[in-house]
Amino acid sequence: MKWTKLAKMMLISTMTLSVMAACSNQGNESEGTPNKTSAEEANSNTPPDPLGKYPEMVTVTQVLGYNPPEDPRTPQGITPEQNAYFKDLKDMLNIEVQYKWTVPSSQFEQKFSLAMASADLPDIMELDQKNFEKLKKQDMLADLTQAYNDFASPALKKYMESDGGFAMKTFTSDGKLLAIPGFEDPFLSTQLLWIRKDWLDNLKLQPPKTMDELEQVARAFVQQDPDQNGKNDTYGIAMQKNLFFWGFDLRGFFNGFGAYPSIGDNQSAWIKDDSGKLIPGLIQPEVKTALGKLQSWYKEGILDKEFALKDENKSVEDITAGKVGFSYGEWWYPNWPLNLNVDKDPKADWIALQIPGLDGPGKSMVPKIRSNKLVVVNKKMKNPEAAIKMINFYIEMGNKKYMDQNKAEKGYVYNWFNPRIYNPAQIETIYTEVNKALDANQTEITLDDENYKNVADVFKAAKDYLADNTANASKGVNWGQYFSRAAKDGGWGMTRQIKENQAYVNNEFYGLPTATQVEKGSQLDKLMQETFTKIVMGASLDEFDKFVQSWKSLGGDQITQEVNDWYGQQGAK
Repeated sequence: MKWTKLAKMMLISTMTLSVMAACSNQGNESEGTPNKTSAEEANSNTPPDPLGKYPEMVTVTQVLGYNPPEDPRTPQGITPEQNAYFKDLKDMLNIEVQYKWTVPSSQFEQKFSLAMASADLPDIMELDQKNFEKLKKQDMLADLTQAYNDFASPALKKYMESDGGFAMKTFTSDGKLLAIPGFEDPFLSTQLLWIRKDWLDNLKLQPPKTMDELEQVARAFVQQDPDQNGKNDTYGIAMQKNLFFWGFDLRGFFNGFGAYPSIGDNQSAWIKDDSGKLIPGLIQPEVKTALGKLQSWYKEGILDKEFALKDENKSVEDITAGKVGFSYGEWWYPNWPLNLNVDKDPKADWIALQIPGLDGPGKSMVPKIRSNKLVVVNKKMKNPEAAIKMINFYIEMGNKKYMDQNKAEKGYVYNWFNPRIYNPAQIETIYTEVNKALDANQTEITLDDENYKNVADVFKAAKDYLADNTANASKGVNWGQYFSRAAKDGGWGMTRQIKENQAYVNNEFYGLPTATQVEKGSQLDKLMQETFTKIVMGASLDEFDKFVQSWKSLGGDQITQEVNDWYGQQGAK
C-alpha cells in the first residue's frame, strides 16, 4: 500500500493523492442530501445498507496521481482504468468509475494546483490538510454528517472511533463533518536506516551506530567496490531532489544530528524549547550542522552528483539496480522497492537499523497524529454517500470470501483504488496475528473479519519465504511482505522496538494548517528547498543564516505565533 509506502507509502506509505468526482443518476434530489440506494431502503423503516446497490448507475469520475503497482505480480501493461476493483465496484454497488485524467504521482501536485486555480474540481476529493483548509474557507465542502451516520459500515465506524473520535472532531466545523480522515499509528512515520548487510560483510564492516561510523561505511561503499563487480559504480545513500518528502529523503539523516526540520513533504516540524514553547525545527542550528556534513559528502562523492535532478522514481531505479548501499525510510521499504533489488540480485541482504546518532543510535521524529489523507465531497454533489459506500467497499474486499479473487495477478491494484481507509492499527494487527500463527506452527490464519486478507497474505508470504518456496511468488515479493510487516527484526518489528525504548522525538504540532501556513507555506517550502540544495552542492554555509532571516520575515514568525496560539489553547491540554 502506499500508506505502506507513504504512506507516504504510509506515505508512503503514504502517502499518493487522488481526487475523485462523483455524480448521481438524473433526478430531483437536493444538493448534498444522501439518496436511498434501493427500493427497500425507500421505506423509512428500513435502515440504509452500507453496501446497498444503487437501482440506477452512479458514475464516479476520478483524477489520479499514481506510482507503479506495488506488487510485481500485477499484469504488465495494466493501466489505472483497467483496475479490477472497478468491475467489482460496479457489480456490487452499481458505481462506475471513469478517470478525467491520470498522471505520475510526481506530477500530481502541480496538475491539481492548476485544477484548483481554474476551479475545475471534481466532486469527491482526497486532500492533504492544506488543500482541505483552502476548500473549507471557500465553502466548497459538503457536510458528510448524515451520509456518514446513515451509510458508514460497522467496520468503518469502528476505525473512526478507535481514537475516541478525535480525528473526526478535528475535521468537524460548526457541527458539520467535512472530511473522513485516514489516520494511522503515528509510529508508521518512524524513519529507519535500511542498509545492505551483504555489502557490510563483503567489506568486513559492522552495522553503524553513530554518524561517524555511518560516514566510514558510506565512504567504503563508494571507494571499495562493495558489490565486488570490479567497477566503480556505487555510491553511499539513496536520495532525490526533495530533501524532505514521503520517501527516499533525508529526514532520518537530519534526525541523527538532533535536527528535526520536517515531518515530510517539506512542512516544518515543531519541537519544544526549554521554556515549553514550540519552535520550528527547520531553522535550528543543528540543521546547519547536518547540511555541512551533506556538503562534505557531496564533495567526496558519497552523494550522487545528480541527486538534484532525480525524483523518487529515479531513486527507486538506483536502489533496484544495486547502485546504493543504504537509504533512510519507513517500515514499508522491503515491500517496495527493496524487494525489486532482492529479485534482481539474489545476494542482496537488506537489514533495518535504528538511525545512527552523534553518540549512538539516534531518535527519529514521530508525529503526534498521522493523518494527511482526507476524503471530502464537493458541496454541489447530489450523492455524498457514494464516497462513504466506496470506502465501505474497499474495507469489505478484505474479508476471507474475496481471498481467491482479489489478487494482484488478476489485476487488482489496491494502491490505485481510492478512496480507501485502513484499520488504524492494521500493521500491528498483521504483526501480532502472523507471529502468533508462526509461533504456533499454524497452517492457516483463523482470524475472521475484514482484516483477514491482509493478515493471510503476509502469513502466506512469510511461510513461503522461510521455506524458500517461490511457487506462488518471487523471493523478493515474499521477503518484502514478511520483512516489512512480520519479521521481528524487520520494518515494523524494529519500529516497535523504537517505540518501546522511547527512542523518538514528537512533532508537537498536529492541528490544521494555520492561516499563514496556508497562505505562505508553499513560498517558504520553495525557499527552503532551493537554499538547502545550494548549500549541499557547495554554497557557503552562511546561506543558512540568511535563509533563517528570510524565513522568519516572509511569514515564519507569524506562523510561529499562530502555532503557539494553537498550542496554548489545544495542544498543551
